[in-house]
Amino acid sequence: MAAGASRIFVSHLAGIPVFDPNGDQVGRVRDLVAMLRVGRRPPRLLGLVVEVIGRRRIFLPMTRVTGVESGQVITTGVLNVRRFEQRPTERLVLGELLDRRVRLVEDGAEVTVLDVAIQQLPARRDWEIDKVFVRRGGGGALRRKGETLTVEWSAVTGFSLEEHGQGAESLVATFERMRPADLANVLHHLTPKRRAEVAAALDDDRLADVLEELPEDDQIEILGKLKEERAADVLEAMDPDDAADLLSELPEEDKERLLTLMRPDDAADVRRLMSYEERTAGGLMTTEPIVLRPDATVADALARVRQQDLSPALAAQVYVCRAPDETPTGKYLGTVHFQRLLRDPPFTLVSAIADTDLAPLSPDTPLPSVTSYLAAYNLVAAPVVDESGSLLGAVTVDDVLDHLLPDDWRETEFDPEGESEAAHGA
Repeated sequence: MAAGASRIFVSHLAGIPVFDPNGDQVGRVRDLVAMLRVGRRPPRLLGLVVEVIGRRRIFLPMTRVTGVESGQVITTGVLNVRRFEQRPTERLVLGELLDRRVRLVEDGAEVTVLDVAIQQLPARRDWEIDKVFVRRGGGGALRRKGETLTVEWSAVTGFSLEEHGQGAESLVATFERMRPADLANVLHHLTPKRRAEVAAALDDDRLADVLEELPEDDQIEILGKLKEERAADVLEAMDPDDAADLLSELPEEDKERLLTLMRPDDAADVRRLMSYEERTAGGLMTTEPIVLRPDATVADALARVRQQDLSPALAAQVYVCRAPDETPTGKYLGTVHFQRLLRDPPFTLVSAIADTDLAPLSPDTPLPSVTSYLAAYNLVAAPVVDESGSLLGAVTVDDVLDHLLPDDWRETEFDPEGESEAAHGA
C-alpha cells in the first residue's frame, strides 16, 4: 500500500492477482496470515497465502510486498514456492477470523465479524489489523437487529490470546516486543524442550534474527529440531554471513542438504562466504551492502539507507559500483558516507561525491588488520574488493566484535549498570 493510503478491508483482497516486479502474474491471494497478541493489541500481519500454478499455496511475507492497490498485489524478489504450512501462533484471517462470534467491550453485546481492515504502520514495513467490521445479532430499543458498525480492534474481545498461560503461543506473544538479543538470552535459559517449542512458533524472520544472537550450540540445537524445509527458510532469512557461520558448524552431509533446499541465489551467497577463511575480511563480510550505480543520486541513496531492515552499520554508507548492482559487482568505484549524503543536494550524483582515496580491504585481510583499519579510519563498515576490482561485500563493526569477544560472551547476561551477575547474587 502506498504511503498515506487508506486502510484496506481484507474481503477486497480475496482472489486478487499477485504480480512480480516485471509485471508478470505469479498467483492469486487466497488468505492473509496474522499473529495474535496478548491483550487487546492489534494483530501483526505476517504475510499472504498465494495460490500459484498447480494450485499450490505458498507464503508471501509482507516484507516482500511493495504495493497493495488497484485490485492487485505487487511483490519484489523471488517467491519461495514451498507449500504453505500454518504455524501455532498464526491465524488465517479469511479462514479463521471472519464470521467469528465476538463481544463488544463497551456493552458485552455479541457480534459477528464480517470483515477486518489492515493498515501499514507509518514509516515502517509492518502491517496490523486495526479495524473490525461487525454485525449485531440483536439489540435493545435503540438497536436494530442486524445493525453493522466498524470498531477498533481493542473494542472487541474474543480474539486475543490469554494474558496468562505457559503454552509456546502465549510465550511468543509475550516476547514479541523484545529485541532479538534479549529474546535470545531468554531462549538460552529455557529448557531444550521449551526452547524448541518457542522456536517452532516464531515466524521465519523473527527466528532468523534470534538465531544470529544465540550461542553456537543453541543455534545448532534449534536448527536441528526444525523440519529441513523450515530450516532452509530460516537460513534464507538470516544475514548470509551468519548463515554461513552456522552451516560451517554442521556435518558436511547436513550442510549440503540444507544448501540444496535454499533458494539458488541465497545458497550461492552463502557458498561464496564459506569459501573464505573464517577470521578474514572475506569470512567476516556480508554480501548485502547498499550498492548504487554511478548515475544514482543522493536522493536514491537516502531512499536505500532508509530501508527498515538494514542494520545501522550497513546503512552508514553506500558503495558506488558499475553494473551489476549486486555483489560481486562489475567494478568498485568508491564509498559515500551517510554524513556526506546529508550535506549534498538530492540531485547530486553519488559518483561525484564518492570517497575514492581510501583503499578497500582484500578478502584475505586477517582479522587484526580489519580491526586496525576500522579503528584507524573511524569506520563502522568497510568495502571488500577482489583482485579484479569487484565489490564482494562489506565488513561491519558488529561482525568484527563478534570475533573479538570471548567465545561465551553471548551466554553472559548484559547488565547496563555494569554490575556482574555475581554481584547481584552476593
